[in-house]
Amino acid sequence: MAGNPGFKRKVYAYITHRGRLLVFRHVHEPEAGLQVPGGTVEDGESFEAAVCREAFEETGLPGLELVRCLGEDVRDWSDVGILVVHTRKFFHLRCTQTSPETWRHTEMDASDGSGEHLFEFFWANLPDGVPELLTGHDIFINELLQGDENAWRD
Repeated sequence: MAGNPGFKRKVYAYITHRGRLLVFRHVHEPEAGLQVPGGTVEDGESFEAAVCREAFEETGLPGLELVRCLGEDVRDWSDVGILVVHTRKFFHLRCTQTSPETWRHTEMDASDGSGEHLFEFFWANLPDGVPELLTGHDIFINELLQGDENAWRD
């Protein structure tokens, strides 16, 4: 593999509602595994603004409230043959409005330029009902749980 990796700033949202965490799967790409909402930070955009924008674009949920940043890590994708390094920040967002138990939502313009994506969302019970998530999307679950319990139980 030749060349230098590209760098991207990414954000991920642990969206909670009544003691549950929002996760999703790609309807037409099951091999993508279970994930939490997230995406790429645009030029000139703050991490906080990006996570709120991405969470709404991917889920369609109104009433999302930013609680706090949970942490940051770096993911080098060269182990799977992709020359890119992601600086990833994970945030806790709280859903403040009534939400369906499951739903599908189409992201119309993915930040990676790949067009539309159909996602299927569902709530996983915290702390023990969260399924295995893709490529470290669960890296800051413990940080979420160690924070103010009322913040993720409400």
